[in-house]
Amino acid sequence: MEVHSLISLAAQFMEWAGVGTMVLGAVFALVLLATRQRLSTSEAYRRFRLDLGRAILLGLEFLVAADIIRTVSQRPTLDGVLVLGLIVLIRTFLSFTLTVELEGRWPWQHAPETSRPAPGVPPAPPPHRRNPEHEVRPPSH
Repeated sequence: MEVHSLISLAAQFMEWAGVGTMVLGAVFALVLLATRQRLSTSEAYRRFRLDLGRAILLGLEFLVAADIIRTVSQRPTLDGVLVLGLIVLIRTFLSFTLTVELEGRWPWQHAPETSRPAPGVPPAPPPHRRNPEHEVRPPSH
């Protein structure tokens, strides 16, 4: 098998991985929606949108990678470069806008520091704060 065929196969694999990620992510988001019975309707909807949006974002990343791999495997023509450039631009724009909508920040900004426990782990108790009325003070002379 020649290098050109391997590169083309890798691009196809990345495309299938992108589509599969979106489809499986959507199914997973639906299953989670159906099993979240204790949540209010608005909270369940919000979480469903987050789960689905994350699946779409990950799928878009695979599709952009497939486009980049494909540019390596083909002999560049002006039309081919313009079409692939436009596809990458559209997919990158979609990734940015989805990130802003889901996380409330641009992709290059740092996420705010939050101390969320892992799923299934109870949250840590708040730090002990001293109450001045119950402080033990040294005797005054």
